[in-house]
Amino acid sequence: MAVVQDITTLLTQRNDFTSKSLLQIIKKQRLIALEFSEMKPDSLNKLAHRVAQLDGLWFAEDTHAQVLLTLPALRLLTNNWDGWFGADPEITTQLSLINEQFALIWQVKNRRFDLSNKALIYAIMNITPDSFFDGGKYQTEAAVLEHVAEMVAAGADVIEVNGQTTRPGYAEVTPEVEIERTIPYIKAIRQRYPDVVIAIDTYKLPVMEAAIAAGVDIINDVNSFEDDPAKLTLLANSNVGLLTMLNARNKDITELTPEMHAAFADNLALLTNAGIAYERIALDQGIGYSKVPHGVQDYGMMLNVDAFNDFKRPMMIAISRKGYLGNLLGLAKEDRLPMTLVAEALMYVRGGRILRVHDVAETRQLVTLLDTIASGYWLG
Repeated sequence: MAVVQDITTLLTQRNDFTSKSLLQIIKKQRLIALEFSEMKPDSLNKLAHRVAQLDGLWFAEDTHAQVLLTLPALRLLTNNWDGWFGADPEITTQLSLINEQFALIWQVKNRRFDLSNKALIYAIMNITPDSFFDGGKYQTEAAVLEHVAEMVAAGADVIEVNGQTTRPGYAEVTPEVEIERTIPYIKAIRQRYPDVVIAIDTYKLPVMEAAIAAGVDIINDVNSFEDDPAKLTLLANSNVGLLTMLNARNKDITELTPEMHAAFADNLALLTNAGIAYERIALDQGIGYSKVPHGVQDYGMMLNVDAFNDFKRPMMIAISRKGYLGNLLGLAKEDRLPMTLVAEALMYVRGGRILRVHDVAETRQLVTLLDTIASGYWLG
């Protein structure tokens, strides 16, 4: 009887350079290494044909075959197995279990977002007078609800309310002011759109407490929830989703990717040890939060997003219209959308799955196109 298994873990047990190199490539590119055993010659030939159609790597010997595929290709192989090879409940069950092992789940209250092969469009709803892009534009309930309606209609999955900008050189406001700016709008959005997912961007404990009481679904903290132990207690006793961001404004970084990887590992351990479920946590690199804003470190973060795929946590892409495009290309904030989309596309194909954006419709078009290409194998 034919058997299929994931053999990626075998590479972790080897210390030779070739195995370690292949393992790094598999992790960064989100590939799947499979071994098919006890295959009949006719089935092996058919499998070789389908692997070629799926642009996979193929090696066969006797009744065994080793295969390297992308996640979209694995999904297509699983969904079409019975039609291509004849019904085999054992193989299809095994393939389905392997797919589940690589599922990228973000648990947000009672919602379970599977971001394995698609994006989450996370729309910014600024209610601050000094946000860098649209500060002061939405200051009444009518204006806020009108903009939320536009974003929901354009395909936003999440609406994030912000009452305290953290742009470079920002002026801090009190928790009371931030609560006054955000909580009435969270309640108004919830009343008008009971099914929409609502997030808040805040690093202040009292604001987090008020937002959870008001029914918010996600809390986004630029301080990684690390600056106050009471945050950990609050969140362990709730079921909201967490966005934890690395803030490098006060850090001297000399080896960017290894230090970021270690910081994410430490932060995930801190949160989970406090009783917060791993699947509730999503990550944000903190682009724009380096010691030198909009400098070389930001481009390093755009480049290395795939270095954190091994955490199997959704990674946020938060680069919409930011100042790097002004510094590098001389673009005014109103003219930064095209280059924002180019940078987001690069980070998306490298593994970023949550796109925090001002421009929902254009971002939805971007991910629809990229998702279609990623699954665009010719199976005729």
